[in-house]
Amino acid sequence: MNLKNKTAIVTGAATGIGASIALKLASYGANIAIIDRANLDNAQQIVKSIQEIGGKAVIYNSDISNFEAAANTVNSVIEEFGKLDILVNNAGINRDGVIWKMTEDQWDAVINVNLKGYFNYIRAVSPVFRDQQSGKIVNITSINGLRGKFGQANYAASKAGIIGLTKTVAKELGKYNVNVNAIAPGLIETEMMRNADASVREAALEDIVLKRLGRPEDIANLVAFLCSDLACHITGEVIKVDGGQYI
Repeated sequence: MNLKNKTAIVTGAATGIGASIALKLASYGANIAIIDRANLDNAQQIVKSIQEIGGKAVIYNSDISNFEAAANTVNSVIEEFGKLDILVNNAGINRDGVIWKMTEDQWDAVINVNLKGYFNYIRAVSPVFRDQQSGKIVNITSINGLRGKFGQANYAASKAGIIGLTKTVAKELGKYNVNVNAIAPGLIETEMMRNADASVREAALEDIVLKRLGRPEDIANLVAFLCSDLACHITGEVIKVDGGQYI
C-alpha cells in the first residue's frame, strides 16, 4: 500500500487506537495532522516517531465537538500541508451509567464528542473532497453501536449514529469519488483495558471467538487498507474487527 504524499487528519491520535492509526498511515508515507486535546505529551511522542521514519506530523489542539473549531482546524491543515486526502474520525469518550441514573450532562458529553464531533469534521472536509473529486473517510464506531451495551445508552447511541452517518455520507459523496466507511472494533487491548479488573477481562474473553483481545494495530491495518487505492470500490460499509465477539 502506498500513501506517499497523502495528508491525513486523525482525531484522537495521541493514544491507543488513534496513535496506532497515525503511525500506520505514516509508515505508508502519509503526512499526519494529529487532532487531540487531552494527551499532548503523548502526541509529541507520536510526532517524534513519525519524524524518525521520515514523515511529517503536526499537532492541533482542537475541540472536535466545536463546529467552528473543526472548520478552522481543517483549513489550518490544508494551509500547512497544501492538501487533504484522508479523514479518520476516531476520537471518543464514554460516560457510563444505566439509563435511570444517566444525567443530561453524561448524555450530552458523549453525543457531542462521539457523534457531533464526527459530523463537524465530515462537514468541514466534504467540500474539499467534493471539489477535488477524491477523498477517503473512515469512521471508528463500535460493535456496541450494532448491538447495544448495558450501561452505555449514550455511547451505543452515538456509535449507532456514526453508522447511519457513514452510510448517508457515502451515498452523498460517492459520485465525487469519495469513499466513506466505518470500522466497528470489539474490545481492544488499550491502556484502559489493561488496567481493568481481571474479572472484566475474563468476561470479555468469554465472548470473543478467537479468545484474545484485539490490538490497536488490528484496527490500524484496516484503516490503512480502506485509505488506499486497494479499497477504491468499497464504500458505505461497516466492518467489524472483533475476533468474533459480535457473533
